[in-house]
Amino acid sequence: MILKVCVFCASSHKVNQKYFEVAERTANVLVENNITTVYGGGAVGLMGKLADTVIENNGKIIGIIPGFMMDVEWGHKKVSELIVVKDMHERKKGLIEGVDAIVILPGGSGTLEETFEVITLKRLGKFTKPLVFVNTDGFYNSLFILLDKMIEEKFMREEHRKMWISVDTPEEIISAINTSPKWDESAINIAAV
Repeated sequence: MILKVCVFCASSHKVNQKYFEVAERTANVLVENNITTVYGGGAVGLMGKLADTVIENNGKIIGIIPGFMMDVEWGHKKVSELIVVKDMHERKKGLIEGVDAIVILPGGSGTLEETFEVITLKRLGKFTKPLVFVNTDGFYNSLFILLDKMIEEKFMREEHRKMWISVDTPEEIISAINTSPKWDESAINIAAV
């Protein structure tokens, strides 16, 4: 059963409208399936759209944000459960604790940084839940080419392709989570190449 999903997404408010629509549709999918959304606590960009949509539809959302971001008023004022942490490291730890899956929307360096930490943890068997990329209009195609190159050049194993799944639309997220290849702590045994 999927109870809680973390969504990695961007805070930029200058991105194309299609990405805001994807964030909104993602929020709708999670609310419609009675899933609690966990996200980075921001009020603008895709983070803001995600949170606003969950709140408008009476869904449950938890924001996790470092204190220095609250100091510059980046925190979402309408998120009732906004957890303020010491730093980015604590934020990332809090985002993935106890979730049933992670959904990765298009984003910038912060989204990639969070994503690669989780891929690394999954490779080591320290995080075992599904990772679902929402690959809007091929946004992540270049990243997948790079990951393929890592596998081809023996920096990662062929089996590591099973650590993530890619979908084109938010409406495919639930099915992707449910059909994601099983992963467990024994992954440490194939972490090295």
